[in-house]
Amino acid sequence: MVRDPDARMTRTTTEHVITRARRVLRWLNEPLPPPPQRLRRGPLRPGAFPSPLRSARLTAVLGIALGVAFGVCFVTGVLSHLIQQPPGWFRWPSRPSGLYRFTQGLHVATGLATFPLLGAKLWSVFPRLFAWPPVRHAAHGAERLAVAALVSAALFQLVTGLLNITGRYALMPFYFPAAHYWVAWLAMGALLIHIGARLPTVRTALRRPPHGCATVSRPGAVAASGGPGIRAETPGETGDGPRRRLLIAAGAAAAVITVTTAGQTVRPLAGISLLAPRRPDDGPQGLPVNRTAAAAGVRDAALDPGYRLTVTGFGREVSLSLADLTGLRQHTVRLPIACVEGWSATGTWSGVRLRDLAVLVGGDPGACVAVVESLQAAGRNRSSVVAPPHVADRLTLVALRLGGEALALDHGFPARLIAPNRPGVMQTKWLTRITLRETR
Repeated sequence: MVRDPDARMTRTTTEHVITRARRVLRWLNEPLPPPPQRLRRGPLRPGAFPSPLRSARLTAVLGIALGVAFGVCFVTGVLSHLIQQPPGWFRWPSRPSGLYRFTQGLHVATGLATFPLLGAKLWSVFPRLFAWPPVRHAAHGAERLAVAALVSAALFQLVTGLLNITGRYALMPFYFPAAHYWVAWLAMGALLIHIGARLPTVRTALRRPPHGCATVSRPGAVAASGGPGIRAETPGETGDGPRRRLLIAAGAAAAVITVTTAGQTVRPLAGISLLAPRRPDDGPQGLPVNRTAAAAGVRDAALDPGYRLTVTGFGREVSLSLADLTGLRQHTVRLPIACVEGWSATGTWSGVRLRDLAVLVGGDPGACVAVVESLQAAGRNRSSVVAPPHVADRLTLVALRLGGEALALDHGFPARLIAPNRPGVMQTKWLTRITLRETR
C-alpha cells in the first residue's frame, strides 16, 4: 500500500501546529507569582467597595444594553462614512429621500442615550480595576488590556461625538471624521474580544433564580466574573429591588436625553427638546446653517453680477448666468437637509434638475457621474461627487430658491446642490462648475 507523502506531511504539520498552540495556551494560563500582600492597600484592600448594589447580573444587563447601543452607533456611523467616502463597491440609493436623515439621526440619538448607560456600567465594574492580584496570568493580563482599550475607545467616541454635534471642533487637535471612524473599529474589536471572554459569565449571571426566591448581594462575596466589590447573587435573600431601581434610573436617564435632544431630527419633539444642540428652524429662511458665506470666503464671488455656472462634459461646455439658469425649466421639490451632526430640517426648493443639465451637454443622466464644485477656494468639502442614481433622480436640483424666495447667501446663493438621501456636507453650496463624465 502506497501512502501519499503530501497527505502525511500535511498531517504532520497540522499536529505540530496543534502542539504549539497547546503550549502557548498553557503558557498564557500559567499562574504568575503573586505580588507582596503589603501592597494591598487603599482600593486594593478587601472590602474596599461595600456597595450592595453592584452585582454580576446588574453588570450583565447594563453590558447588553451598551452592546446594543454601540452596535447601532457603529453600523450607522460606518454607513455615514461610506456615503461620504464611497469605495468602488459601495452603492447608495437616492430613495427613500429621508433614509440618511433617519440613519444619522439614529446614530446621534443613540450616542447621546449611551452616556448614562456607560456611566452606570463603569460604576458597576469599577471595583474590578483593583482586582487582586492585578494580573493572575498572561491571558488575564491580555484581557485587562482589551478592557482598557474598550473603555478608552468608548469614552473617546462619546466625548468627541458630543464635541462634534455641538460644533466644538477647536477642542479637537485632529480631523474628527477620520479619528472617530478608526477609533470606532478599535472599540468594536475590543468589544468583541470582551464579549468572547465574558459570555459564559454573562450567561450564568442572567439565569433566573429558583421559583419564589429573590437574589441579593452577600457582603464580601465575589461574583462569578471575579473582582472585588462585585457581589455574587444567592437565592433566598432580598436585594433585587435596589438594583432594579438603578437599572430603571439609567434607562429613564437615557430616555430623557433622547426626548430632550431628538427634536433636532424628529420635528414633533422640537418643542420639548430643550437639550438639543441645534433647532431645525434656527437660521435664515427657516433652516440652520453650518458654514456661512463669510466663513467660506465666497461672499464677493457669490454676489458678483458676472457670476457664471460652467457645465462641462462629453466634449461640450456651457456657461450659464443666473438669468440663464432662471430661464431654464424650473422644478420644485421638498427635501431635507440632514447634517452629520444629527440635526435635519425640511425645505421647499426650486431650481433646475441636474439631469436636465446633463442632457444639455449630451450626457445620459442614468449613466454619468457629476462632480460639483463650489466657489470656495479650498476646503475638504469644496466639491462633491454625485453618483448616477442621484444625477438621474428627478428630485436632484441645482437649487436657486428656498421657500419661494431667492436663496439666502448663507444657503448657497446664487446656486447650490440639493439631492435626496445625501448628507448635508455633500449638498455643495455656491456652485461654480459641474463636470459630467461617463461611469466607469
